Amino acid sequence: MLTKIWLRGLRASGYLVVRSLKAMVLLAALPIGLLVGWAFPGGTASLVRLANNERYNATGYLGLAQDPPLPPAAPRKPGDVVTLFRDKSFKRSLWILLGPLVMIPELIIGVISVSGIPSALLSMALWPFTSGQSSLMAVDVDSWLKALTLGPLQVAVTLGFLGWVAPAVARGHARAVRQLLAPSQAELDTARLQQRVVELTKSRAGAVDSHGAELRRIERDLHDGTQAQLVSLAMRIGIAKQTMADDPEKAAKLLDDARDGAEQAMNELRGVLRTMYPPILADRGLDGAVSALCARCPLPVDLRLGELGQVPAPVEAAAYFVVAESLTNVTKHSAAGHVDVLMERRGSELCLVITDDGIGGARINEQSDLLGRGSGLHGMLHRVQAIDGQVELQSPIGGPTTIEVILPCG
Repeated sequence: MLTKIWLRGLRASGYLVVRSLKAMVLLAALPIGLLVGWAFPGGTASLVRLANNERYNATGYLGLAQDPPLPPAAPRKPGDVVTLFRDKSFKRSLWILLGPLVMIPELIIGVISVSGIPSALLSMALWPFTSGQSSLMAVDVDSWLKALTLGPLQVAVTLGFLGWVAPAVARGHARAVRQLLAPSQAELDTARLQQRVVELTKSRAGAVDSHGAELRRIERDLHDGTQAQLVSLAMRIGIAKQTMADDPEKAAKLLDDARDGAEQAMNELRGVLRTMYPPILADRGLDGAVSALCARCPLPVDLRLGELGQVPAPVEAAAYFVVAESLTNVTKHSAAGHVDVLMERRGSELCLVITDDGIGGARINEQSDLLGRGSGLHGMLHRVQAIDGQVELQSPIGGPTTIEVILPCG
């Protein structure tokens, strides 16, 4: 029982003493802090962070789940008072300035709770050697009667502070901090929407860049491949037409070459079209297309397919290319011996998990590294983010590597 009281009181006293010391520092820094906060936006941001830290500590002391913090301070220019006092997070964090008003009582309670018992024991034992300088319960000790009477009384009072007063005051302080510094639901919604706008802007910018790169790749493939084949085909047919009357055998051979060129051009054109939207998706559906990808992989692939339901076409294409890119990366770079692919529907989301037992170390980079890794994953990330999906990559050195992709189907 005494141990429980002691531990609970020490924890409460520590909380109160630390809060009081922070309040003293805040009070000392308040005059210059007001000037700095007005002139420099970083001062305002620091006050909001301090308020969030106080609320975090109060929530931890009470043993509750952490709530969303105050949104960051609104960006503003130095000296911009209008934006400063429109900032709801800044105005909410001003409640922390009430801390210096209660720091002295809380500090006294904390100090009494921590030092009361050791002080009583020392004063009881050492009063004969201190020339009347010892005191118990604020009374000078000059006899054993006072020492043996007031000493136990001080111990009992300190136990009361440890067991009840300090914990009650600490809980009251923590609850007040949580209530005064809690952001409103409207503030949280606004901050969430602002963050969402930033994320969407970033993902859309990445999608536009990826789309532009894809268009340039298709144009390059058509120009360097199919177009060159068609130009060569036209030249062969033209030469065959000119030599048909004089040398029918040579014309026939040129026409045969033209036919072979036409077939090669058609094959290259089909290859380009497959990179835009694989025909196999329309023919066999997403599950059949992914099964074909896994079957063609040179490594053993364990494919687990759940119930997919109705999947939108953009999500089908993204999922197909995610699996294709992942299997290609595993084959080229991972030195893996086995791959696991899981694809299933989880509510309104399509979940893809690709795991290999390779060497790990995969990273999402805008450009390929010295081993040619990373840029494919970057393109995959843009493709997924373009439809508001999420990619999580875990690839420690030594493996295994796991790519988890969540694609919304709603």
